[in-house]
Amino acid sequence: MNNVEVTAKKKREPLFHITKRSAIDWKVSIGIRAVAILGALVFMTIVFLFLSDENPFVLYKSMFEGVFGNSMRTWILFSNTAILLGISLALTPAFKMKFWNCGGEGQVIIASLVSAMLMFFVGDSVSYPVLVVLMLVSSLAIGAIWALIPAIFKSKWNTNETLFTLMMNYIAIQCVTYFLKVFGNAQGNQEPMPQFALPKIFGDRYFLNILLIAVICILMFVYLRYSKHGYEISVVGESERTAKYVGINVSKVIIRTMIISGALCGLVGFLLVANGSCAITTTITGGRGFTAILVSWLAKFNPVYMVLTSFLVIFLQQGTSYMGDIYRLDTSMADIFIGVVLLFIIGCEFFINYKINFKKPSKENKEVAK
Repeated sequence: MNNVEVTAKKKREPLFHITKRSAIDWKVSIGIRAVAILGALVFMTIVFLFLSDENPFVLYKSMFEGVFGNSMRTWILFSNTAILLGISLALTPAFKMKFWNCGGEGQVIIASLVSAMLMFFVGDSVSYPVLVVLMLVSSLAIGAIWALIPAIFKSKWNTNETLFTLMMNYIAIQCVTYFLKVFGNAQGNQEPMPQFALPKIFGDRYFLNILLIAVICILMFVYLRYSKHGYEISVVGESERTAKYVGINVSKVIIRTMIISGALCGLVGFLLVANGSCAITTTITGGRGFTAILVSWLAKFNPVYMVLTSFLVIFLQQGTSYMGDIYRLDTSMADIFIGVVLLFIIGCEFFINYKINFKKPSKENKEVAK
């Protein structure tokens, strides 16, 4: 190896390197996400051209019709957005503390089961106001207890909270299955009891869900951003050692935060039964307990951003479902569409958090190359 080759080897540098951004303007981050969504639409337009005989723009138009075609569809959109947002808000304090609570699904289901059981067993024995209070308090309590169990094991014995909370989901589902087998009808379902539903507000039953979750969203933003508890959650999430060093009781914070998280999931479970189906099924959450994890992460644990993320997810689900029904598309087409959009949005987070720096060849390298 001659001197020129040795010098060239020493001077050789990578074409680019990746550095973490210290900060990024919110306008730029929104722009990057908008480009990601546009890229997903372009990609799906190409897919539609190959896999469907319909005009892609006609398909997109049908998505909006499925969401905003009439007032009922629009109310359903906002109601489902509120439910998804409610579960996301419930999981956020735990995630911000880096307690990976994947049990939102089970906490909502078990709370829904308790509400449905109270309707079934004591609905005809007590007055309506007493029944509603019992359902609400019991749902909050069982949701908090369902979240408290893994919190205690984590704080005392440092168990894996992800596996523990996932296990609690399956236990909750099996509890519902057992209840339906014993007390359900011949089809294995519970007969709806609309006489015990919450009263309509302004003539619509979905308005209460939207109103309650909007209030919780504001309170959660204030709680995480400006309260002492919110500060302790942030410190524990950054470093448990630092939290202990400054005098924060980490076990107490974990238990308190999970009680709040579980209670909020319990509230959502109460709303799904008392202001929704008025019955219980194993699929009452529709997987939103898991979707809420994605919503919370994409919003970076910011309740304000969660509103937009929840709206986007429900819009895609409801719009693509309607599109598939109208044009008789394969059900997987709607899932593919949602998956592609979310994949592009998740992928754009890389460009929000990191910067690609391309290396320009130096004069010395140019001379060596010659």
